[in-house]
Amino acid sequence: MDADALAEGVARGDRRALARAITLIESGRADHRSAAVRLSERLAGTGRQALRIGLSGTPGVGKSTFIEAFGLMLTGQGLRVAVLAVDPSSARSGGSILGDKTRMERLSRDRSAFIRPSPAQSQLGGVARRTREAVALCEAAGFDVVLVETVGVGQSETVVAEMADLFVLLLAPAGGDELQGVKRGIMEIADLILVNKADGELKPAATRTCADYAGALKLLRKRPQDPEGFPRAMTVSAVSGDGLEAAWAEMQALAEWRKAHGHWERRRAEQARGWFDYEVRQGLLARLTSDPDTRARMERLGAAVAAGETSVTAAAEEMLGALGLGLRGDGAG
Repeated sequence: MDADALAEGVARGDRRALARAITLIESGRADHRSAAVRLSERLAGTGRQALRIGLSGTPGVGKSTFIEAFGLMLTGQGLRVAVLAVDPSSARSGGSILGDKTRMERLSRDRSAFIRPSPAQSQLGGVARRTREAVALCEAAGFDVVLVETVGVGQSETVVAEMADLFVLLLAPAGGDELQGVKRGIMEIADLILVNKADGELKPAATRTCADYAGALKLLRKRPQDPEGFPRAMTVSAVSGDGLEAAWAEMQALAEWRKAHGHWERRRAEQARGWFDYEVRQGLLARLTSDPDTRARMERLGAAVAAGETSVTAAAEEMLGALGLGLRGDGAG
């Protein structure tokens, strides 16, 4: 792929060029990675920023239905919306269904929207390996809002908050003991909790669930990046559209407050630094499997540990020494 031509297409907002660019950055081929780096460098100077919204929710909560209704509302207001949906991959076959475009048929036909499903593969955190780069490409393409839909709710899914400006937790009413069903760590990073399906017979249950979460949020320690009243819980209905505009207004208000008080830029800088650290670690791990001699040494030492011929610590020390590193204590390991 021609990285320069792709960069020009992405900068023009060409959705086809954006799709091909994301395919390029997701590729594991060495020549593709080189082109992907050039592509990222070419687009780094656009200076465009989108509102990055991370969205997670329990299975069956209606994430796809919510995103479609929410996205159509935003495009109806003249905004361009990108959806990066991460599908879980089979631990056995490595395959993913990638059916988000099918579930968001109306939004996928909207010329102001872009939907890109990606497989999680073996990546933890409810995001794909290159989701951060895909977000940056969507911003360079001029999208106003980038929604990152994660695999589901769990302790590891908090990774999405490290690449988003706002983190939204979507919940369903009448799901049993909801407060016990969601990890405290997820609640502590959520900026907005939206109780979906607040319509028809489920509306009273949704109202009660929302009240329960509103009470629980008041018990959490106030975060310095939040104005008074945040994080908060609200009810929405992806079917009727009730509450969607109010939820969007709260997201905008929170984003503007953080910009005005310096939290936005500070967080973006922290995210960029964290992304750099992550890429270095992933590169080091990749070396363990890409270099034949290194891989052979790993296999030999691993077999020795499994056979009880050496300790884990001694084997790790030998492996790191072969890489020019060394165990320098718990803080540097």
